[in-house]
Amino acid sequence: MSRYEPASIPSSEITPESLFLNRRAFMRNSAALAAGASLVSPASAGLQPDDDVTPEQIATSYNNFYEFGTDKGDPARYAHELTTEPWRVTVSGEAGKTGEFDFDDIIKGMTVEERIYRFRCVEAWSMVVPWMGIPLKNILQQFEPNGNARFVEFKTLLRPSEMRGQRSFFSGIEWPYVEGLRLDEAYHPLTIMVTGMYGKTLPNQNGAPWRLMVPWKYGFKSIKSIVSIRFTERQPRNTWNMLAPNEYGFYANVNPAVSHPRWSQASERRLPSTLFDPNTRPTLPFNGYADEVAGLYAGMDLAKYY
Repeated sequence: MSRYEPASIPSSEITPESLFLNRRAFMRNSAALAAGASLVSPASAGLQPDDDVTPEQIATSYNNFYEFGTDKGDPARYAHELTTEPWRVTVSGEAGKTGEFDFDDIIKGMTVEERIYRFRCVEAWSMVVPWMGIPLKNILQQFEPNGNARFVEFKTLLRPSEMRGQRSFFSGIEWPYVEGLRLDEAYHPLTIMVTGMYGKTLPNQNGAPWRLMVPWKYGFKSIKSIVSIRFTERQPRNTWNMLAPNEYGFYANVNPAVSHPRWSQASERRLPSTLFDPNTRPTLPFNGYADEVAGLYAGMDLAKYY
């Protein structure tokens, strides 16, 4: 198993010269990348002996981010049009501390950790990515969710002027993109809010300035470019469930025994792969994280609660 070592990256590559031109962005990115000097040991839960880290060029150029287009290369091609500074986040619902907050203030003083996670798309391709992030529980608890809060809902930025996929007549999606978790899922130690990857600040095409990462669920649960957090007593509806309820459920836990209506989930294609070398492997229950998370769903029929 290969391991990514942030300390081996030259500082000139970690901090591009352009970041020095924006003091706020530089301060935020420097805090996120302080992990290069004082990292928590990389999380290895769920990793298998053959889980080599996916090349950075692939992880940052092969993306589903329909706000920029439906082709896998569209996000890398067009996401530079997105303005991520300043970034405001609205917090609402069943919590003691609500309102609109500056992104920098939300993450100020929080420890960023490196987590090397398996990433499994519902389309049956997969990667292994070294994310830089903050445990979601640490972020959410500062807003003091009350006893009625059983779920948390997230929304992506709605800005058609910069996100060309949102002004397409052919996307079929009702914007903004919405996702949610049960609060105990959100509080699980493996659930993080990502602020960087490969030892660098998070690229726009991967969900800058921050995105969710829930490694035991299909990738569409890991919502990007979040501007809204809402604590709720009722289970929120998620975008893909609203679009195709027979194909996409709320939980979306990786399950090789439950096929997508149009294809099997029993195996996956690990990137990079080619037509002649598809690099396929068996899909693992909960994407390899069953030992850590299966207890969250004790007594549930996972075929029913997809």
